[in-house]
Amino acid sequence: MIKHKRFSQNPRFGKVGSGSGLLTSRRLGKTPKYSVWPYVLLLPALLIVMTVVFIPFGNAILMSFKFYDLRYAQDIRFIGLKNYIDVAKDSLFWDSLLRTLIWVALGVGFQFLFGFCLALLLNRNFQGRGLIRSVSLIPWVTPGVLIALMWRWIYDGNYGVLNDLLLRAGLIADKIPFLAQRSTAFPAAVLTIIWQGIPFFAVMLLAGLQGVPSELYEAADMDGATRIQKLFRITVPSLKNTIFITTLLRIIWVSNSVDIIANLTEGGPAYSSQTLSVYIFSKGNSLNLGYASAMAIILALLLSFAAIPYLRSIFKSE
Repeated sequence: MIKHKRFSQNPRFGKVGSGSGLLTSRRLGKTPKYSVWPYVLLLPALLIVMTVVFIPFGNAILMSFKFYDLRYAQDIRFIGLKNYIDVAKDSLFWDSLLRTLIWVALGVGFQFLFGFCLALLLNRNFQGRGLIRSVSLIPWVTPGVLIALMWRWIYDGNYGVLNDLLLRAGLIADKIPFLAQRSTAFPAAVLTIIWQGIPFFAVMLLAGLQGVPSELYEAADMDGATRIQKLFRITVPSLKNTIFITTLLRIIWVSNSVDIIANLTEGGPAYSSQTLSVYIFSKGNSLNLGYASAMAIILALLLSFAAIPYLRSIFKSE
């Protein structure tokens, strides 16, 4: 006992359980608490992210302050805020921004509504449930370009399937050129993006539903709760975080969506289906990269405000 006491009080080794024992571990060749290896292992991923995200984003910021039209490559020069001033005066920009808000509100809203209903259905026990779950993923895993081409054929005014079905049902008297008239082109694009995004909500909400304890529903049944009461007092509150995150992600993705409209209507007719991301894409294709970059930076800033609640939820959970 006396030897143990002298050993524990020896200043060379430090007191047992105190921070001075770190010196002992270093002298004995033990691994220190902090190591450089985690940073070394993360370095390749960080380099890739910098290459494909941060460097192009920084280049876009620089181009937004320049007259950068490749049709006049010899005249590229710094012009300050002129691109942003021109964007603020551009009526087509504001029309596209308003249409983007409608595009996101209708698209994401109905995606969530139908996806939630599909998740409730797929959460039930019935024969062939696995097959139905697999088939329901087809719209989500199909590339956007193929979806646009497929629906372009469905909407076709001459030989489209939709016109044929409506004529056979007696709902219309003559074929409708859905993609060639202003009143139907944008609703047709909205319907297409809704069809594409339903499986995403369905799968994410289904995963959340399977994590809700069955005891809550059993207790609610004993208390005589109706299906509506169980839905809004058990199911929806239990899925609050899942609904919040998936909705924010879809808002960002749908806002940036180009492939559906670009291949379905190309923003027409007469810009009636053009969203802001499609407008940016068309300006970039016309080689006016400075003006397109200015609009892209504005869109990125607007979407960053939508991402703030998502980032706050992540930091709160950590």
